[in-house]
This record gives sequence, C-alpha cells and structure tokens, in this order.
Amino acid sequence: MTFKEPPRPSAVPLIHRHSPIPSMPQWRWSATALFALLLTLLGHPAQTLAAEEGVSNDAIRMGGVMDLEGRSKGLGQGMAAGIEAALKDVTIQHRQLEFTVLNDSYNPEKTVEATRQLVDSGVFLVAGNVGTPTAKVSLPILEKQAIPAVGFFTGAGLLRTSDKTHIVNYRASYTQEIAAVIQGALEHDIDASEVCAYVQNDAYGMAGIQGIINAIQGRKGSQEIIQSLEKLLHMPGENPPRNGIGPVGVYQRNTYLARPGYTSIKQWEKNHGTHCRLVVTVGAYTSVAKFIGYARYKQENWLFSAVSFTGAENFKTALKEMNTDSGVIMTQVVPQLRSNLEIVKKARQALGANFNSVSLEGYIVGRLIVHGLEHIEGGPTRQRFLDALLGKSFDLGGLKMDFSDDNQGSDLVTLTILRRGGWQPMQDSDWTGIH
Repeated sequence: MTFKEPPRPSAVPLIHRHSPIPSMPQWRWSATALFALLLTLLGHPAQTLAAEEGVSNDAIRMGGVMDLEGRSKGLGQGMAAGIEAALKDVTIQHRQLEFTVLNDSYNPEKTVEATRQLVDSGVFLVAGNVGTPTAKVSLPILEKQAIPAVGFFTGAGLLRTSDKTHIVNYRASYTQEIAAVIQGALEHDIDASEVCAYVQNDAYGMAGIQGIINAIQGRKGSQEIIQSLEKLLHMPGENPPRNGIGPVGVYQRNTYLARPGYTSIKQWEKNHGTHCRLVVTVGAYTSVAKFIGYARYKQENWLFSAVSFTGAENFKTALKEMNTDSGVIMTQVVPQLRSNLEIVKKARQALGANFNSVSLEGYIVGRLIVHGLEHIEGGPTRQRFLDALLGKSFDLGGLKMDFSDDNQGSDLVTLTILRRGGWQPMQDSDWTGIH
C-alpha cells in the first residue's frame, strides 16, 4: 500500500461492486437445496442478503479525493501517504483494507466527477479529502448516499454543524486555529484594529474571515471592522470582488498574483489611519508565500500567520524561495513532530522520509478509521462504523479523541514559528522580537 504518484482519475482502477448471486432455473430447486440455501443465508446475512457497499468477503474498500497533480499537490500526496501507511497490513474481521485515491487538482468541478466515480464504484467510506471548496461540493453527494466522510483535511465550519451525522472530523477548526493566534497577539499588545488578513477568495478563505470575526468580537475598535468583514463574507457568487472591503486582501484560488490583495490592505490602512501589525493568512502555500515575499519586498514589517492547511513543509520551501526563513507563525493541529506519543512514533517509523505535519495528520485519520472498524459490533456497516466513533471518547496512541458532544475528535492547536529555516514551538518571548 505504498503511496505512488497516481495516474489521472480516468486511469485509476476503480473498485467494482460485487456481482449478485446468479439465478438458477426454478425447475432445478429441490427441497433439500432450498433448505441448504436457507441455512447459508442465515449463517451469512451481511454478506449475502444485504451486503454493505464497499464490503466483500475479503476486503473493505475505501476512497479519497485529493490534489495529487495540481498546485497544492503536496497536501494531497501527504494525506494519501499518511492514510495508506496507517491502513497497511491491517485486517478487520479477516478483511483487508483497500484505499483508492483520485485526483481533483484542488478543482471543485473535478471533485464532483471523482466523488461520483468513487460512489459508483461502491466505497464503504471516503477519507482525507483536501480542501474546503472541494468538500463543499463532495459532501452533499456523500450525504445523499449515506457514505461516511472521515478526516477531511479542512477546518471549515460547514463540516461541523450538528446535522452532519455522516461526518467524522479529526482536526480542530479554522476558527480555533485563528482564535489561538489572535488571542496570543492581543495578549502581547496588538489591538484588534491592527489585525488584517490575506485569504483565498472562496469558502476556505471565508471560513478564515469568520474565525477572525469570532476572535475579535467585543474587542475595542472592532465594531467597524466586523461590519466590513460581515459584508465581504456574505457576498454571493464565485470569486466576487472582495478587495477594497475591510482590512482584507483576497486572491483567486489556484493563482499567485499578490499585488491586488496587498493594495487592498494598504488602502484600508490609508483610509482608516491605522497600521496592520498581524496579517492572518488563509490560503494555499505558494500563494501565501508569494504574498509574504511581495510584502517584504515592499518593506512591510507585518507579522504573518498561517493555518495548518497551508502545509508546513511545502510552505517552508515556498517561503525559502521568497527569501524568507524566519518570523512567520503557523498553527498546527497535530502533535509536535518530535513528540514521544505512540501514534507519532509509529507514524515516523511507517512514513520515513515522507513524515511531516500533513502526512502525520493523514496517519492519524487512518488510525481513526482503523479504531472505528475494530470497534464495530457485528458485521461492518456504515452506521455501525459511525456508531463506534461518534458519541465516544478514547485514546488513539496517546492522542485524546473526544466525540462525546460533537463530530470533531481533537481540539489540539499549537503555535509554531519559522526560525532559522525550521518550524519551532512558539514561546511567549517570540512575540516581543517580531513586531
């Protein structure tokens, strides 16, 4: 189950549904044969009478849709590698675990096509999908078919509403990540009026804007800022003109042009006689790195932060290309890579050179799936799988999972800072020297 660069979706072998029991001419059935068939059906009802999609006598088949070839491919490849490493050589009730990954290049239109391919092929669940705009279009398809969506690589609120009973989230939300960094800033003399943002102009970026609203609510000088953020948050359509509204710059998904967003922030500073000290970024690693590089070229002394989706290793590489190797904060939703937690040590061993924050998250998602399957009571069905996780609290290799009151297992958020070309745990003293 070693991860390899896959071909395009059309060339990826799909999982096929099992064929029904072949019919036999009525005249050949005897009373003895009917009795034998009845015993067989009673002995194996899950496999013969009502086999669950994705479950056969020898396998449980799962899938995921990720960016494997596009501009955020490092995220998809990392998640795929982690999940595959966690599922490798695991058997559940004498069944092997199979995981098929399809590429969507972080493009919602391709996501829809790939998701339908997985659904048509008959998968037990879908796991590890990367991105908010892609999740937005795939979740309704999965919900309609009652297919569990597990461990998607996004902290957006659309996966965390109380009615999403088919969704199992591992990670903390973007709201929690942004709250952690803004809270740290406010505690170190950065005012709410000095918090700005650079975000992707879609559901992912708007999840970040909502997080900023929640974090500065009730703070001195935040009322006008929140009004402007609410205005751009609720603009309809695909890629609406959000620049020039609020202390925010936006860029279009899968593009790198930083100047319009930078100009939007500078316009806010000029019009309101203020200065941005913290710029919260919510975007893809190359796009965010190019924005930071451009701002530093323009000699801005802004402090930057990024959420975990940006992808620590890919982000670090992209920042290095922009001659930046220090002074950028990044929130993480996985344990520190040097942690001695059992699940981290096993991930490190299983992933080898592919071990990083993203692949660790994939590994955790894979082990979460294994835990659910191992604790199913009776034959494997989707509902029994969900029942084994949701409403429960348990230890996952030293990492606490709590689904007792929502569909999110972990609230873990840590702050790291780029220092001398590497991500280090952030200390209180770090705030004083970087703004």
